[in-house]
Amino acid sequence: MKRNEKMTNYRWMICAMLFFATTINYLDRQVLSLTWPKFIGPEFGWTNEDYGNITAWFSILYAVSMLFAGKFIDWLDTKKGFLWAIGIWSVGACLHAFCGIATSGLLAGKWLVGFAEAGEVISGIGDGAMVVGVSVMLFIFARFVLALGEAGNFPAAIKATAEYFPKKDRAFSTSIFNSGATIGAMVAPACILYIAEMWGWEATFIIIGLLGFVWMGFWVFVYRKPERNAKVNEAELAYIRQDQQADPREGGGAAEKKLSFAGCFRFRQTWAFAFGKFMTDGVWWFYLFWMPKYLQTVFHIEGTAQVLPLTVLYTIVMISIYGGWLPSYFIDRKGMNPYAGRMRAMLIFAFFPLLALFAQPLGGYSYWLPVVIIGIAAAAHQAWSANLFSTVGDMFPKGAIATVTGIGGMAGGLGSFFIQKGAGMLFDYTGRTQMRFLGFEGEPSGYFMIFIICAVAYLIGWVVMKSLVPKYKPITA
Repeated sequence: MKRNEKMTNYRWMICAMLFFATTINYLDRQVLSLTWPKFIGPEFGWTNEDYGNITAWFSILYAVSMLFAGKFIDWLDTKKGFLWAIGIWSVGACLHAFCGIATSGLLAGKWLVGFAEAGEVISGIGDGAMVVGVSVMLFIFARFVLALGEAGNFPAAIKATAEYFPKKDRAFSTSIFNSGATIGAMVAPACILYIAEMWGWEATFIIIGLLGFVWMGFWVFVYRKPERNAKVNEAELAYIRQDQQADPREGGGAAEKKLSFAGCFRFRQTWAFAFGKFMTDGVWWFYLFWMPKYLQTVFHIEGTAQVLPLTVLYTIVMISIYGGWLPSYFIDRKGMNPYAGRMRAMLIFAFFPLLALFAQPLGGYSYWLPVVIIGIAAAAHQAWSANLFSTVGDMFPKGAIATVTGIGGMAGGLGSFFIQKGAGMLFDYTGRTQMRFLGFEGEPSGYFMIFIICAVAYLIGWVVMKSLVPKYKPITA
């Protein structure tokens, strides 16, 4: 190393790329939830359960894909794996736009039609049940392609973070790129709802889907392993590798030691991470997929009128970026090991979602109160999630990080399947029967029930994780 050489900061360029990939990921994921209440649902005649089935199958397909995506990323390595992932999900995003044309073609034999004409053909088909059945299946297929690619985002991003950041910075860098999920959700209402109003719901899937291909063009030239990257000088490389002496898994050949897929299940650390994901991922996805419909159903706010409340909600979620700072405080100032610091931070974050218990009761005063409360609960989720992801890098060798992240993602997708499927069925049931629950009637009572589940999920997850892995215990074999 040259004496007094100023350290480069190329690792933050990589973090920025991961941030934009995650932003695009969530933009693509949000298009359906924002367009179905006003545009897609009425065109095809969907109920809450139909939409719940689509989101539930997306969750389970995402879960299964995550199970293999991590191993796929470890096999192809970070650069190629990420390119394949975002390429596939961008194709899947664009496919949604053609579900209307495919429905008109399959049921009326009219394939060579435009988007607007396809809608007219569908409205003239007498068998509404067939329209619903065929359109739901087509959207599930498009969601399958989307899920297949999107499953690679977080395993690849966590692996890239472990390659470019020392342990003490990983939760913070993860919280930065993970905030792309919030930015994507925050930007989505303004972009997507106005595009749908101006050019139709199909255009939203195509325009947002094309962003992924733009990102791929940059990634090809930006990403290199730090030791082979001419833009990373010796000082920065030394900073990145500062954990090698303390943890032999972080350096040399041992750093790339790979655990077999089945072998990962031998460790309690894997099960702890997977359970944390199972209990909490579905909460975030419920907020993401159902808040537009919640505003429409409970407060009669729809279309572009949702832009302001949803933007405010996800702006509040941006405070989650500080979720990566808190464990650093415990590690640097209190002398805790990384795992202990993260678990302490996660316990603190687990209490904030309890505010969701008051979202529905306070909604009687103003819809802004549940918007703010859900924003705080969702921010707590993102802070929790950034630290939960980082526990994998704390305890597993780099060669197994994407695989274990994929296993946890599978568990999270499975948890989301249950909450999405259950929510759709519950909302239709409570609306049909006008069921009463703790002072609420109809669909609002169903939302109150789901909010209760969302509120307590994090504390349950933390207790089980702490029971499985009470102390820091890295995997060495």
